Order: sequence, then structure tokens, then C-alpha cells
Amino acid sequence: MVTQTASIRRLVLVRLDPGEDLLLALRQAVAQSGIQHGLVLSGIGSLSRYHVHVVKTTNLPPGDVFFAEDGPFDILVLTGYILDGRVHAHLSVSNTEKAIGGHLEEGCRVLTFAVVTLAETDDSVDLTDWDRVGPL
Repeated sequence: MVTQTASIRRLVLVRLDPGEDLLLALRQAVAQSGIQHGLVLSGIGSLSRYHVHVVKTTNLPPGDVFFAEDGPFDILVLTGYILDGRVHAHLSVSNTEKAIGGHLEEGCRVLTFAVVTLAETDDSVDLTDWDRVGPL
């Protein structure tokens, strides 16, 4: 286990419009804001399409299974990290019939709007390899 203490330097609020790709817009917001390391604190809104992947097995590396579906979905949870400028986020959505979630992939299309809160950490933290398999 590894622990680090960090301070939040600033919050960046991101508002997406109908039709925008959630992951591509977050990548663009991170690049435009110059965030190297940080957190995806929260997200709300709705999607007309979701696209996620989940782990496939308990073997390492576990492989991935991808899910995508069109239709109206509310964003229940959007959270994650910004690791050396890369967005690693997880998403949970629901409609009148089900809830599903997983690792955010390109292809999640905003239906009405989406609002996401990003937090940039101070320079004392380096999260570059925190999402790789195995020890740091």
C-alpha cells in the first residue's frame, strides 16, 4: 500500500452540452486547464448513450468486457483520477429498468447536459502509475 498527502490547488468546473462525448470533453478540459494530477470529484447529468468496460476475470491482467447501449440514462456517479494528464474515470448510470457502471470509455454521449467537478492537486503528488497493475 502507498499513501500520499496532497492539497487541492483549484477546482475546475466543466459543463457539457447535448451530443458531446463525455470522456473526450474531460480530456480536453484537463489539457486546457493544464492539470497534471488530480481527481474527478463528481459528475451529474444524463446520457443518450453509455460505453464502459469492466474487468473480465480474476487473473492478472484481467482483460476487459465492454458494454454500450443507446437510450436515456441518468448519471448516478462519475469519479476518478487524473494521472499525469490522463483521465481514468468510472461511471454509473441508470434508467427505468437497470443500473450499470464501469470504466468510462469514449462514446458516452450527453443527452441534456453534464456537469463535472475536477480538482487539481498540488505539486507534492505524482499519481502517474497509480492505475497500473501491481506494486508501484
